[in-house]
Amino acid sequence: MQANLVLFNGDIHTMDAAAPRAQAIAISGNKVLATGSDGEMGALLAPEGKALDLKGRTVTPGFTDSHLHFLSYGLSLLQIVLLEVPSLEEVLARVAARAEITPAGQWLTGHGWDHTLWEGGEFPTRQDLDRIAPEHPVWLRRKCGHVGWANTRALRLAGITAETPDPPAGAIDREPDTGEPTGILKETAMDLVADLFDDPSLDEATSAIKVAIANSHKLGLTGVHTMEGAAAFRAFQRLEADGELGIRVLMQIPEDNLDAAIQVGLRSGFGNERLRIGGLKAFADGALGARTAYMLKAYEGEPDNYGIAVSGSDHLNELVGRAARAGIASYVHAIGDRANREVLDAVELSRNAGEGLDLRHRIEHAQILHPDDIPRLAKLGVIASMQPIHAMQDMLVADKIWGARCANGAYAWHSLLDTGAVLTFGSDSPVEDLNVMKGIHAAVTRRRADGSPGPEGWYPHERLSVDEAVYAYTAGAAYASGEEEIKGTLSPGKLADLVVLSQDIFGIEPMAILDTEVAATMLDGEFVYTSQDFREVTEAL
Repeated sequence: MQANLVLFNGDIHTMDAAAPRAQAIAISGNKVLATGSDGEMGALLAPEGKALDLKGRTVTPGFTDSHLHFLSYGLSLLQIVLLEVPSLEEVLARVAARAEITPAGQWLTGHGWDHTLWEGGEFPTRQDLDRIAPEHPVWLRRKCGHVGWANTRALRLAGITAETPDPPAGAIDREPDTGEPTGILKETAMDLVADLFDDPSLDEATSAIKVAIANSHKLGLTGVHTMEGAAAFRAFQRLEADGELGIRVLMQIPEDNLDAAIQVGLRSGFGNERLRIGGLKAFADGALGARTAYMLKAYEGEPDNYGIAVSGSDHLNELVGRAARAGIASYVHAIGDRANREVLDAVELSRNAGEGLDLRHRIEHAQILHPDDIPRLAKLGVIASMQPIHAMQDMLVADKIWGARCANGAYAWHSLLDTGAVLTFGSDSPVEDLNVMKGIHAAVTRRRADGSPGPEGWYPHERLSVDEAVYAYTAGAAYASGEEEIKGTLSPGKLADLVVLSQDIFGIEPMAILDTEVAATMLDGEFVYTSQDFREVTEAL
């Protein structure tokens, strides 16, 4: 077999332990033919083939974001974006600006606000929004996705009053003197407003995903593991049928759809190289910023607050076991240490019963673990699906509300690796930035872009090497989806998905990783994105 394309004069990090570095890579069709020296790979080039000079650029396998909400990301580009806005006043200014160009009575929606960045760090209220948008219903999701902020008009449309009871596994924040809702809704209470919105139409969802794919290619992404429902799945299927699904998608099964999936015989791994089924997506608890992550001990300064158990232990045990017996892995959201323990207990119970022993269960987030539970992930074969960028956004509030517990269990990437656990990394976009370089930087430095909290980073014993971080976005992600035989490393016979970077992230000063851009992204042996500089190199092709 001969190569139709050879990329030479590069610094190629294959993530394959058998041949970790190469100067050139030979590609035949949509597969890697071989890696090696320029001369070796040049000898494999077919007479009509093309050769491309990388001019020393660094190459890695294509990146996979192992936890995000891809359709939501595409749709969020049309909403009011409030990520990293440093003050309540600026948030209100952005909402007011949108209100000025939106007809009265129409919804204003947005996402990404984070009250812990604001002076005082208190939750906002409906009255804040009423002042600047009294003629519009307003609904703004916090960055974690576990808290929503509504104005009075939105609350009235949802029928939420002082007499409205808290729904199971949810909370309506109330004014202490009157019991009136403050405008802050937590966990399942958000559904009271969210249920007022229709799912996007198939055309709307398809268009949003196309935009999301184009943006993803610019960031080096060739795969995503998305945590969404039927609206997204229908759109992905349409794009795949039309030959327009330009990214590899692992689709999860929401808990509400589990019985239907079991009835039709759907199993983890069903699908093809572009679209396949991953596992059941369930929730054990809430989130850190919302103070609803389920904890073994109370929050600092809140002796009665242990968080919210979205799924109790009995329900988790039944759920994981039922899915496993049907051949479906469980991907369970767990942030607090008690929630993580209960997920591990459920998996252990299922494993001991001999249910689906080959399934690759995952904990999504695993933001704080009790030290006794860290070795259990490797022992039980549970994958840690984590988002490094969360740690840098959350470190101050984590120290404030979890205290000393953070030192030996918060975002414990290195500790987990030391026990033999598999890490797979993502962004949780649109909760956080989709940019993979920001995730790698966070994993390697445990510092924010401004250098805080200092040169050593936040609990530096949990820092990773660049190799370890990139592995979690490539080979680790492929293992997590059960696709390590076909992708994740630049090995002979695997899919030719790769990323060309603007600088050597393996050799530069770690803080400079943030300045790295994607020069080109290849999917199935074809460039799906090239930067202006790299485009000049590829014009001959």
